[in-house]
Amino acid sequence: MKEQNFRNHTRYVFGYHVVSFAAILALLIGSFINLSHSAKENLYSASLICLIAVILVLVFWYMRSFALRVQDRAIRAEEKLRYYILTGKSLPAELRMGQIIALRFASDEEFPDLTQRAVAEKLSGNDIKQAIRNWRPDFHRA
Repeated sequence: MKEQNFRNHTRYVFGYHVVSFAAILALLIGSFINLSHSAKENLYSASLICLIAVILVLVFWYMRSFALRVQDRAIRAEEKLRYYILTGKSLPAELRMGQIIALRFASDEEFPDLTQRAVAEKLSGNDIKQAIRNWRPDFHRA
């Protein structure tokens, strides 16, 4: 596997993030254009197509949103356990989810110190990722 670092750690699935999004957006726009140009006898079917497009937008959005929430909960639990194993203490409650997500890429050696620094300096997720010297890759995410 290719080495993971700050520059290449984000993951985009072309079929989902680009193709599906573009297709649903085109359907949504096209369905409302179709509705505005439809004859009176086709108004019902045109409005149903608009409803289907809206439903697909909602499904597309919430499908990813729910999956990310579950992933965030798993990351929080993993990092709480890792911090406890390394320090014998609970993960600081002041950490925001974005900070915890960024800290997962820190090696065990720098994780406790970087955690304290993130709390003290209120570092953003990007700041934390850029401060990591020894990147801990995550190849098993969705």
